[in-house]
Amino acid sequence: MTPRFDRDPKPPGPIVQGFAQGGFAVDGGIYRALLLTPRSAHEWVPPALADLDIASLGPILDLQPPPEFVLLGAGAAFAFPPRPLKQSLEERGIGLEVMDSRAAARAWGMLRSEERWIVAALLPLT
Repeated sequence: MTPRFDRDPKPPGPIVQGFAQGGFAVDGGIYRALLLTPRSAHEWVPPALADLDIASLGPILDLQPPPEFVLLGAGAAFAFPPRPLKQSLEERGIGLEVMDSRAAARAWGMLRSEERWIVAALLPLT
């Protein structure tokens, strides 16, 4: 008998399926900037990275139980977010992982396939 390999089941919730028209393709929609939870995807109008604060991430931080960490896509290239954002997340017991937005979108899919309880904020690709 030949062994059979099946795909792992898709984790519940939104997955970034690719990049299109300068944005992120998720469940049939295109988003210029995106907030993701294990349950939902939302269009986001983010401030500039230098102005990003805890209030900017409010919609994804209300998750219960709280997320393990925020996966932050910093835009077209890697850049550090403001230090007060990291400190505010640490005070809540939430970690922060930062990378460029394309890498963050790919990491989201991998981490969600492991059913990690995370959230993501992806700044525009341009």
